[in-house]
Amino acid sequence: MSSVIVLEFNELSPALVDRFVREGALPNFRRLHDEASTYVTDAEEVAPNLEPWIQWVTVHTGLDYREHRIFDLGDGHKLDHPRIWDLASAAGMRVLVCGSMNAAYRAPLHGVFLPDPWSVGVSPHPAELEPYYAFVQRHVHEYTRGRVPLSAADYARFLRFMATHGLSAATVLAIARQLAAERLGPSGWKRAAILDRLQWDVFRWYYERERPRLATFFLNSTAHLQHAYWRNMDPEPFALKPSAEEQAAYGGAVLYGYRQMDRLIGACLRLAGPATTVVLCTALSQQPCLSYESAGGKTFYKPTDAERLFAFAGVEAPYRYAPLMSEEFHVYAETEAAAREIAAGLCALRVAGRPAMRARSEGAEVFAGCILFDELDADARLQVSGTAKTARFFDLFYGVDTKKSGMHHPDGMLWIRTPERRHRAGGRVPLRAVAPTLLGLLGLPKPASMTGDALARIEPRRAAA
Repeated sequence: MSSVIVLEFNELSPALVDRFVREGALPNFRRLHDEASTYVTDAEEVAPNLEPWIQWVTVHTGLDYREHRIFDLGDGHKLDHPRIWDLASAAGMRVLVCGSMNAAYRAPLHGVFLPDPWSVGVSPHPAELEPYYAFVQRHVHEYTRGRVPLSAADYARFLRFMATHGLSAATVLAIARQLAAERLGPSGWKRAAILDRLQWDVFRWYYERERPRLATFFLNSTAHLQHAYWRNMDPEPFALKPSAEEQAAYGGAVLYGYRQMDRLIGACLRLAGPATTVVLCTALSQQPCLSYESAGGKTFYKPTDAERLFAFAGVEAPYRYAPLMSEEFHVYAETEAAAREIAAGLCALRVAGRPAMRARSEGAEVFAGCILFDELDADARLQVSGTAKTARFFDLFYGVDTKKSGMHHPDGMLWIRTPERRHRAGGRVPLRAVAPTLLGLLGLPKPASMTGDALARIEPRRAAA
C-alpha cells in the first residue's frame, strides 16, 4: 500500500475548476485530473447544516451530521469517534495532520498534529509547533482589523521557528514582493497566499522528516476569496454591481486564489513522487450568494473589543473570549450559570428594536455572533433591552469592508491519483465515502461506525434531475 497525501482545499468549486482549466489557467489541476479518478461529492445536507466545519468532520470520520452532531466551528474536539489519522496511528502508521478543520486526535498520536486556526480545544503536537500556531491563529482571527496584535517577541519566536522548520527562499521573496505591492495599491487581500506558503513550507519540512503514511494539508484562503469576491469574478447575476475601481482591485481575486492552489498542487506532486497517492478533496463548494441583494448585499460585524462589549451588556462573570470565522465567537465561562448569564446579556442587545446578537449556552460555553447583516447607519445605536442604556454601535463593533457574495453548495471535488496515474470519471458519490476510501488506500478496514462504503465498492449515483 502506498502513502497518501490529502490536499484539503476548502470549498473549491468543480464548475470553476473546469472553467479555469479550459481557459488554460490551471496546468497542475489539469495534470492531476488527467491522472486521477475524479468524483463529485454530495454533502447530503442543506443550510443551516451546510457548513465546512460540519462537512470536514464527515470527511475525517465517515459520519454524516445526524451521526456526529458537531454543528459549530471549534467543537470538533467534543466528538469521541476516531478520525482517519487516529485509525492509521493506532495501526502503527506515522501521520501528519496540517490544519485540518474542526479536528482533534487521540493520544498517543504517532506523528504530528497542527490544529486549524479556529480551534479552541486542541493544542499542537508536538509542542514545538506552538510559536508558529499562535502566530498564524492571531493573523487569521484579526485579519479584518488591518492590524494584528502581535508583539516583537511573538514575531521573534515565529521567525526562529520558521528558520529551523522549512522557510524557503521562494517564500521570503514572496513576502518581500507582497509588502512592496501593498505600498502601491489595495493588495492586502493577497496576504492569505503568504500564509499558505508558510503553511506549505512547514508541511513540507515535517513531511520530509516524518515520512508519514497519511498526511493532510488544509487551506481556506480560496474559500475566503470566493465568499468576498464572487461578485467581482462574475458581476452579471448580482443586482449590486461592483464599481470600476473595485473591479480593478478585485476582479481577478478568485482566479488568483485558484492559481495559488494550482501552484501548490504542482509542489505536492513533486513532493509525493511516483509511489504516493495524492487526493484532492474540497468537502463542499460555493455558488453566488444573491439572498441579500435587495438589502444592499451581506456584510457582517465583529466586536471591536470584547471586554467593552461584554461590560456594556452587563456581563460580570469571568470568561474567556475566542473569535471564530466571520461574526461568530466562543465564550468560555467558569460555570453553567455564568454561561447562561453571558448568553442572556448578549441576547438583550438591540439596534432599532432588532436583536443584534444570537447566543446560546451549552454547559459552561457560549456560542454567539452578531446577526445584523445589512448596512447600518453611522450613528446607529446599540441598546440593552428593557433599559435606557445605549451606546453608538460602531464604538463597540466594526464592519468588515467586503460584501459576502459567495455561499455554500453541497457539491465538492474528490480526485484520487494513485501511482497507476490512470484517469477515470467516477461520477457522483456521498461525502461519507471519503473516509472509508482513504482507509482502503492505506490498507485499513473501515470501523463499524462508518456508514459509507469505500469507492471501490460503491456505484456512482446519478445527479438529481
